[in-house]
Amino acid sequence: MSTVLLLEQLLNGLQFGVMLFLMAAGLTLIFGVMGLINLAHGSLYMIGAFAAASVAGFTGSFLLALMAALAAAAAAGALIEVTVIRRLYARDHLDQVLATFALILILSEGTRWLFGSFPLYLDVPAWLAGPVRLPGGIDYPRYRLAVIAVGLAVAGGLAWLIAGTRLGIRIRAGEADREMIAALGVDISRLYTLVFALGAALAGLAGALVGAIQSVQVGMGEPVLILAFVVIVIGGIGSIRGAFVGALLVGLTDTAGRVFMPILMQPLVGQQQAATVGSALASVAIYVLMALVLLVRPAGLYGRA
Repeated sequence: MSTVLLLEQLLNGLQFGVMLFLMAAGLTLIFGVMGLINLAHGSLYMIGAFAAASVAGFTGSFLLALMAALAAAAAAGALIEVTVIRRLYARDHLDQVLATFALILILSEGTRWLFGSFPLYLDVPAWLAGPVRLPGGIDYPRYRLAVIAVGLAVAGGLAWLIAGTRLGIRIRAGEADREMIAALGVDISRLYTLVFALGAALAGLAGALVGAIQSVQVGMGEPVLILAFVVIVIGGIGSIRGAFVGALLVGLTDTAGRVFMPILMQPLVGQQQAATVGSALASVAIYVLMALVLLVRPAGLYGRA
């Protein structure tokens, strides 16, 4: 294995990890503050991707596409919270699961009705196209580096929001004792709507960024949602720092497993079977990682017991 291949896969894992962080950060905020299991979070990721692809197709502007993804996902999240989610806070988790699963079906079929069943494609803008020569002789796609930069910037912005702003204080207080902050005069309904819209906007941004790497299609959010749940379990429910660390661990584990497991399996099962066996083991690796973390820290890396 060459050093160039190792460094390239490290960057791929980092890019995948920051994308998962954008999904998991909103999910862990919603679960931590509201105590809500939101299976429809992946649909908000899909809405952001479709909004970006549509606006980019009409205007040719990638920046406008990103803003449209943020706005569409945030607006959809706020609407969903006001009309559906608000009625679920006092219900048990089974009701929340069933209701948000129904939202997956409604949003998927609604998107299919608006855009059709064929995938859309979001082109990488010319100013982000092509490779960049990095130290060590690596030619790495400029767009993927931009995704990493955006993810790190969002992580820093969220850390500042949670730790250094009045809204962040209210979010942390709502996570600790929602009845108390409501008694102190905080409009808890408005706070919940803001948190849900923020989480939805992050998911929409992730969908838009990934839409330029893979196709934009109905149902694209569900596989990512499963990984996002793994991330917040590893990092600890309600912890932004945990979501960031967990996302990087999952991204690096998944990427390294898919590339290197087939190589490592060749001496054991032969070249023909190595790809199949290696891919299967790579798919299991992130769940093994989650199990190992939970054995050591049942509440996750940064979660509270």
